[in-house]
Amino acid sequence: MPFDCRPLLPSCARTGGLVLAGMLALPAAFAGGFAPADYLRIRNVYDPVFAPDGNTLAYSVGEVDPERDEESSDLWTVPLDGGAPQRLTRTPHNEWQPVYAADGRSLYFLSDAGTDGVTQVWQMPIGGGAARAVTRFPQGVDDFAVSPASAQLAVIVTDAAPGADGKPSIHPEPIVTTRFQFKEDITGYLDDRRKHLYLVDADSGESIALTRGPYDHYLPSFSPDGKIIAFVTKRGADPDRHLNWDIYTVEARAGGSEKQITKDPGADLDPYWETRPAWSPDGRKIAYVRSLGGKWIYYAPWQLAVVDLDSGREWQPALKDQFSIKPVWLQDSRHLVTLVEYPQAMYAAKVDTESGYGELLTIGDRFDYGLAVNRRDEVVVNGSMPKMPFELQRPSGKGQTTVLTNHNAWLREHTLVKPESIWFKSRDGTEIEGLVMKPRGYVKGRRYPTILRIHGGPVYQFSREFMPDWQAYADAGFLVVAVNPRGSSGRGFDFARAIYADWGNKDVQDVLAGVDYVVAQGWADPQRLGLGGWSYGSILTNYVIATDPRFKAAVSGAGVSNSLAAYGYDQYTREYELELGTPWNNREAYDRVSYPFLRADRIRTPTLFQCAELDYNVPCHGTMQMYQALRSQNVPTQLVIYPGQNHGLTIPSYWVDRLQRNIDWYRRYLTPEQSP
Repeated sequence: MPFDCRPLLPSCARTGGLVLAGMLALPAAFAGGFAPADYLRIRNVYDPVFAPDGNTLAYSVGEVDPERDEESSDLWTVPLDGGAPQRLTRTPHNEWQPVYAADGRSLYFLSDAGTDGVTQVWQMPIGGGAARAVTRFPQGVDDFAVSPASAQLAVIVTDAAPGADGKPSIHPEPIVTTRFQFKEDITGYLDDRRKHLYLVDADSGESIALTRGPYDHYLPSFSPDGKIIAFVTKRGADPDRHLNWDIYTVEARAGGSEKQITKDPGADLDPYWETRPAWSPDGRKIAYVRSLGGKWIYYAPWQLAVVDLDSGREWQPALKDQFSIKPVWLQDSRHLVTLVEYPQAMYAAKVDTESGYGELLTIGDRFDYGLAVNRRDEVVVNGSMPKMPFELQRPSGKGQTTVLTNHNAWLREHTLVKPESIWFKSRDGTEIEGLVMKPRGYVKGRRYPTILRIHGGPVYQFSREFMPDWQAYADAGFLVVAVNPRGSSGRGFDFARAIYADWGNKDVQDVLAGVDYVVAQGWADPQRLGLGGWSYGSILTNYVIATDPRFKAAVSGAGVSNSLAAYGYDQYTREYELELGTPWNNREAYDRVSYPFLRADRIRTPTLFQCAELDYNVPCHGTMQMYQALRSQNVPTQLVIYPGQNHGLTIPSYWVDRLQRNIDWYRRYLTPEQSP
């Protein structure tokens, strides 16, 4: 199933925006709830990495620059054993993905600080001094790794555009392609250019190409001795047509030989999850995550796997049928730490790769997404909790964690609401779970206007993490119910694939059962029900309002309901064919999953439609079709297009704008007495 926007990633999680007098205004602190404009104050913590001595971590923090209406990221450090974080950079540019040099005295990182704004690898002394650009590729660098001795870099670079003869062009060159997948969100139209692996001398910046050919290469990772680089690629006659990712290695020298390491017919790693091949300290094994791939595309969970480099044996030591990412070895080359998903949560777990025994290092109401381990096997996670955005935390035993950073301490000034878990039966008896966030100042026995929030994916889940939009809805007086229907992750392969090629059926039953449950509990007012979501959350929203007329307001962002028209227009043609087949051979399947558009005459719910102008993931045309269908029937509707944006909005003023528009729409139709 396409439309794979998971809020695990910052680009999928951000929403909102507010413009005043041509300048973005940061909200003043107040002892109340969470307002839409508070989005602008959230600092996003990511990319933790240990110094060689294991006593300090470097990481990135993204924050809004109100004058430029942009979020930019800077580098910070924090001691492992306590102490105030120290800011290393303060620029209008972006610095991210820090990696310590072997001597611990400098950091390598990615930055767009050059005069041309192109991303390069930079190096900066930690004790003070000027940063320098190490790489100088005109087209920029996509990713990098540093050799153990810091003498070399492995970098991923996209081929330069053809026809760069130095002469200015009056008009852009025509776009020409023969690729099966010819477009991709953010990247744009795809041609024959590919991403290749280069070896760069860390002192001189001189580079040599290590890979060539009609394939893309991702996620470089040096062996412990620095002689070999592992990377991820798709090969075959037409890599665009399949999902059979594999790990390869190449010698870190000019003319170095390649070797295919994994041979499973499924997917061994995927660049989407930013999970590098993890070398064991003894250099004899690589840990990674694998999925069935093939026709099961995103429905099959990514699961922990190990390959023995001497024998070629590949196995899954533990966590079968559980989504897992970002494994990191401990020093004994037997145990590792990885992130593993459970219902409504993501935890760090220690796994014995020989016995399969595992133990959780973090537990409770939390969602961990980043992970770092030092040479003393001490672990740090980047974790979020219902009342706390992502911060670096150190597991301290018995599921407890010590918070190392506190970049969002301002939230203590606000009265936040904690969601509650709910479990209930769907129409066919299947047990479904979800979360409910009651309005700030909730009074027992009173029924409230209710918003059913629907997540993207569909193979994703709502978890017990900080959800800014939920906090804003709760502050505005709404009850929020968030259901993880069939198709969601967190409960294994069978639960996720229950909606395979059957969208808008069982998942509709499940989210409606969640609404029935909160009504039966006396929390929700059955006469004041709304719903909404982004990406697949929008698609499922459209399914619901085409099925059940009781909803008085809907917000549908970046969705599509005419799959026949989406085929060949968005970036998911491969996935359409794997799941639904081709339209000319399986027209019935396309018609079946397109019923919100083909039967738009059933819809009576006032619906606010939103989309991003340059979204190639779920292009605006799907949203526009649904808007036009409702406008044709005089159903109250509105269309909002965010200019120049891709699937995940990046302009801060748009984040707040979207959230405020949602609240205003719900107020207009659910609480008209409060509507401005």
